[in-house]
Amino acid sequence: MLPTGAKDSQLRESNSQKVHPQPMEEAMNQNPEAVEALISKIFTNISSLKSAYIQLQAAHTPYDPDKIQAADRLVISELKNLSELKHFYREKNPKPVCVSPQDSRLAAEIQEQQSLLKTYEVMVKKFQSEIQNKDSEVLQLQQQIDEATQRRAKLEKNLKLRGLSTKESEGSSDENGFLPVDLSPDLFTSAVEATFKAIHDFSKPLINMMKAAGWDLDAAANSIEPNVIYAKRAHKKYAFESHICQRMFSGFQQASFCVKLDDLTVTKDSFFHQFLSLREMDPLDMLGQNPDSIFGKFCRSKYLVVVHPKMEASFFGNLDQRNYLMGGGHPRTPFYQAFLKLSKSVWLLHRLAYSFDPNVKVFQVKRGTEFSDVYMESVVKNLVVGDGDEKPKVGLMVMPGFWIGGSVIQSQVYLSGMKVAE
Repeated sequence: MLPTGAKDSQLRESNSQKVHPQPMEEAMNQNPEAVEALISKIFTNISSLKSAYIQLQAAHTPYDPDKIQAADRLVISELKNLSELKHFYREKNPKPVCVSPQDSRLAAEIQEQQSLLKTYEVMVKKFQSEIQNKDSEVLQLQQQIDEATQRRAKLEKNLKLRGLSTKESEGSSDENGFLPVDLSPDLFTSAVEATFKAIHDFSKPLINMMKAAGWDLDAAANSIEPNVIYAKRAHKKYAFESHICQRMFSGFQQASFCVKLDDLTVTKDSFFHQFLSLREMDPLDMLGQNPDSIFGKFCRSKYLVVVHPKMEASFFGNLDQRNYLMGGGHPRTPFYQAFLKLSKSVWLLHRLAYSFDPNVKVFQVKRGTEFSDVYMESVVKNLVVGDGDEKPKVGLMVMPGFWIGGSVIQSQVYLSGMKVAE
């Protein structure tokens, strides 16, 4: 041990020495692990900042205000952390760490990997969102394709009902100004379908107006054809369709169609010419040009037998429309215009039937006739015969049948006493 005096002398010499700061390189060399830990923290902070920025971008697509605010706060927080590291580095005053530099570096690496994982999760969610958007676009395009297909099918059906095919509609007109149409069984079948639809379409406003006028529809249906057993109450609409059909097709088997005209031309060409001239025209426009034409007389006579005076009076409160018709005019009321569409369909069917050689023959089915799937077709498809019941029989004829050449176009009938299949 040194003597007390010698020790005091050594302390004074030590205190008198000057302390010089070490260069930065030497400080880093003396504590490389601390510096490495600091750099790891900087990298970790940058990774976290990158992840926060990606979250901020993702929150804009789709736009989500809550997620945008949360991501914005996270970005600000990471920027503050980076600023603190900058000040820490400049002041060269590292804060005391309670763990070793090795543990600090390991924790920084773990945090960096977690930040990268969050980044990948955000990217995966973004890709999933894009996939969902693409799937939605594909679904919308598929719906547009389906709608376009339906519209095309509807247009083709309308062309078929008008006696035109797609190729024919692109062709030129003949010398009379009519589009070329082949007189064929298919053309007549299309006209039959159009007429059946026209009967159904006119029955709707007729029944609705009867309801509005306070008619007892059950009693009215029974008065048309009594004792018909309907499977459903809604099926009584076929009684009104049958009534319209019976009145409209009365006289169909005659070339004149019960229209008295002295100079009636009965050649095949004239019938087909009348068919071609009317099928593209609005019936009201044609009647406006010539109200007393053969077609005008047909419409006038059929309206008077289809619409009873009592029925018309209950609809409109007067018989002005009927009187106007009987005076030689054709009213422009919505109800009469609906009737003209029906009249046009039946008239065109008659003109077309007499254009063939031999003529198309019409046949009717009487009530009580045993059902035959050769000559008849049920208007209701899900009817079944009950156990022990007799063979189905006709209750109503809704549309007559036709013989064209060697083929049969079935009559549309309603079968009485049937049951609806479950």
